[in-house]
Amino acid sequence: MSVLLDAGDFETLAWDYFTHAAADGVAHCEVFFDPQAHMERSVSYDIVLAGFQKARERAESELGITSELIACFLRHLPPAHATATLEHDAVQASFAAGHVIGIGLDSSEKPFPPELFQDVYRKAGALGLKMTAHAGEEGPAAYVKTALDTLRVQRIDHGVRVIEDEALLQRIAADKILLSICPISNVFLKGVASVADLPIRQFLDAGVRFSINSDDPAYFGNNYILANYCAVQEAFELSAAEWVAICEGSIDGSWCGQERKEELRARLRSVSEEWVGRCGT
Repeated sequence: MSVLLDAGDFETLAWDYFTHAAADGVAHCEVFFDPQAHMERSVSYDIVLAGFQKARERAESELGITSELIACFLRHLPPAHATATLEHDAVQASFAAGHVIGIGLDSSEKPFPPELFQDVYRKAGALGLKMTAHAGEEGPAAYVKTALDTLRVQRIDHGVRVIEDEALLQRIAADKILLSICPISNVFLKGVASVADLPIRQFLDAGVRFSINSDDPAYFGNNYILANYCAVQEAFELSAAEWVAICEGSIDGSWCGQERKEELRARLRSVSEEWVGRCGT
């Protein structure tokens, strides 16, 4: 990160991601960034955001990709540091302007349980922000339950360990909590030995809503979103109808506006009618 210093650097970084995403057919993405990692290097939040905003605007006008920004807190740093970052004037201004719509919790899940960050989530909830958290990746299924009950998140990042708790699995399905699954990342980080070991089939059978994501693609072998889709297909041989259901869940669980969701659903229908008809399932 030492080369990321001015707004142009952050624009270049984001634009590189957007061009990869466009090549893979992405229409809407919700992108995480870590304010603390840059502010601790004396790179101001305003510089980071200015670069990202310019790339986002360019991606929408030139590539047709809409996006949202989610500011994540690093759980290996003290919880008070996260709260102080949330309360920073520039961060608050970005929330008020709608440039950043939500918060998340990332970095090493263990040994930093979700309840350590109750204060920052309580304050974010009072601001009406969307909220998610990494849970149930390297940490146990209990971390997912705590994130839902204590942090009051609306989504769970990763969440694959919920398969170990049948009651929680049923709750996730009934409440339509989106799990953002990152297959290749899970293999790189040794959460599973292979993509085939992920509970994709069990989630589909249980009616769990999930999306397929790339996590940090440049870090994990340049495996962007399409590589993750292909890895899942190679491991599970899903039907066209099952892929439609996954994509529908992704749209429903996204945090874009209702109008944009309808546009994405229409785009999905135009593709799915051809492929479901062609494949028969």
